[in-house]
Amino acid sequence: MTTVSGAALARRALWGAGNRCIYRARQPAIQKRFQTIQSAPSTAPPLDTPSDPTAPPPRSRTSRVLGATALFVLATAAGLAMSVAPAIETANGFLQPPTNAETLSLFVPASPEAEEINKRIISNPLAESLRANPQWIESRPHMKIPANMRSHNLTAGTLQGDDKIASPPLTFANTKAELPSIVQIAHLGEKLCGHPTIIHGGLLATLLDEGLARACFPALPNKVGVTASLNITYKKPCPANSFIVLRAETTKVDGRKAWVKGWIEILGDGVEEGEHLVEAEALFIEPRGAKNMARLYSDDE
Repeated sequence: MTTVSGAALARRALWGAGNRCIYRARQPAIQKRFQTIQSAPSTAPPLDTPSDPTAPPPRSRTSRVLGATALFVLATAAGLAMSVAPAIETANGFLQPPTNAETLSLFVPASPEAEEINKRIISNPLAESLRANPQWIESRPHMKIPANMRSHNLTAGTLQGDDKIASPPLTFANTKAELPSIVQIAHLGEKLCGHPTIIHGGLLATLLDEGLARACFPALPNKVGVTASLNITYKKPCPANSFIVLRAETTKVDGRKAWVKGWIEILGDGVEEGEHLVEAEALFIEPRGAKNMARLYSDDE
C-alpha cells in the first residue's frame, strides 16, 4: 500500500483548486464563443436537402467515353489535314499549273530595286518586239513551280532576291517550230559573283543548262528531259548588275534525244544580237518513265 505524505496531499489540493479557479475565470468567454459558432450560418448544404430538379442528370460512363473518343478523332483529323495540306497544294500546283499568261502577273516585286529591274526586263525593245510576234509565247516559267516548292529550287528560290536574281527571267518561246527555240531576259546582281564584279561562271553554266533544256523540251515526246552532256565555252567576263539575254536553239531531234546550242549576251538598246559572253552545246535525253514525271516548266497554254 502506497503512502502519500501530507505535503504531497497539500500540493494536489492546491493544484486542483488553481485549475478550478482558472476554468471559472474563463468560463464566460468559452460559453460566448460556443454560442457564436452555433449561431453562424452554415455554408454546407444539409445532408437531406433535395437536389435541384432543373440540373441535368449526370452523364453516364458510356457517354463520357464516346465524347472523349469523338474529340480525339476530331483532333487527329484536324492535325492530319494540317499536315497534308502543303502536299495537296503542291500536287495541285503540278497537276494544274498556271497558264503562260497567268505567270506574267504572279510575280510581285519585293523592293523598289526589284520593281525597277522588272520594269526594264518587260519593257525593253527586244521584249516588246518578241511580244508583238505571235510565233513567240511569253511566260515566266519559274512561276509555274508551286509556291511552297520554290524555296527548294535553285534558280526559282535560292538564287532569287535583291542583288541576286531580283526578278524571275522573262522567257519567249517558239514552241510550234519543228526545232523550238527560246529567248530569255534576266538581271544578275552583285551577290552572284565569283571574282569581284564578275558573275560566277558556274551560275552562267546553270542558266545555260536550264535555258537550253527549256528550248528543246517541246520537241521531246513527253516534253521533259535530263542533261546528258553540257559543253561550255567562256568568251568574255559577264559584269555584275547586268541585264542579259540567253538565246537557245534546238539543232537536232532524234526520238528521245535533242541537241541544243545557245549563248548569253548583254541586253542592248535594240533587238539585234549582242556579243557572246559564254556559249554552250548540250544533249538532252528524255528518261524512261518520263510520262509520269512532274512538269516544272510546261509550255502549255
